[in-house]
Amino acid sequence: QASFPGKVTAFLYNRFKHFNGDNSKGIIFIPCELIDKNGDNLKKYVYKYAKEWKLEKEFITWLDNACDFCNSLVDRIVPGYPRAEAKELEEKLGYTDNLLDAAEIFLLWVIECHNKTHQDELPTDKAGLNVVWTDDMSFYRTRKVRILNGAHTMTVLAAHAYGLDTVEECTKDPIISKFMHQGIFNEIIPSMDGDKAELEYYANAVLERFQNPYIKHFLMSISLNSTSKFKTRDLPSLLGFYSKTGNLPKHLVFSLAALINFYKGTTIADGALIGHRGNEEYKIKDSPEVLETFKAIYSEKKPVANTVLAQVAWWGQDLNKIPGLTGLVDYYLNKIESIGIKETLIEVING
Repeated sequence: QASFPGKVTAFLYNRFKHFNGDNSKGIIFIPCELIDKNGDNLKKYVYKYAKEWKLEKEFITWLDNACDFCNSLVDRIVPGYPRAEAKELEEKLGYTDNLLDAAEIFLLWVIECHNKTHQDELPTDKAGLNVVWTDDMSFYRTRKVRILNGAHTMTVLAAHAYGLDTVEECTKDPIISKFMHQGIFNEIIPSMDGDKAELEYYANAVLERFQNPYIKHFLMSISLNSTSKFKTRDLPSLLGFYSKTGNLPKHLVFSLAALINFYKGTTIADGALIGHRGNEEYKIKDSPEVLETFKAIYSEKKPVANTVLAQVAWWGQDLNKIPGLTGLVDYYLNKIESIGIKETLIEVING
């Protein structure tokens, strides 16, 4: 089966053979996939394929000496195809462009590498681009994932149940915006290490970016693969807050309950679990295993909070072992069911 790392390996091997192993003909890779250590992961699989394909040792030596795989982080909100504006834009362009994309003006690209000459090969500073070259990008990644991405995942599923459709609408709604602000400044930032003033400055900039009226970032787009997103973006803050204070962060716990509520469905069609918001249906998209598990939970009327929190494959641990967490998630689920999402949100933000 074809794969990107496999194609990279084949490309590099052909380049190695064509140039007779010339070390000046290596390649610097800067992957942009939205995964941690994207460069390290690409390198790992290139070496894996080279070994599986029994390529000569000289090729491995050439990879070591001539090529480099840099980790990178892209911080830019890119909501994708501008559905609402596409027709108008195509009329201005004079042709149909199915690859139209929308993005905010703000951009930050962090490139982690240990070879200082790479920056001379790609002189982004001369183009006036906001690109940071560093030998350790962990601070930038943690800041972006926990605050920007974490705020998204913490908020969007509750906001969707509340009746909103875009991030901009979240920033304008007094209840949802307050929930988001409190969650970031009272729970996410206190759970993190690092300079508090710097983290708060970044958080305020993120909230300003969310208000961009030209970026239509749909909540359903952000909802894709929410279980894995919660593990990466919000669970570290939940666990960090509990570790530092001995208390459960109520906004983050509520967001976990909102996630479970969002995945409420008993029918899978066309690879999606079907959920309901009022009289309308929505498609929940995640891995087949996640969707089948939620379908079974709601079809067989299993204890919802306990069963979801016990999914070690999702969370990396049994979250039921965190004192009080199961009970609080169950409490919020019952509240959403009995008094509705709005009144439950009001209870959370009013403490």
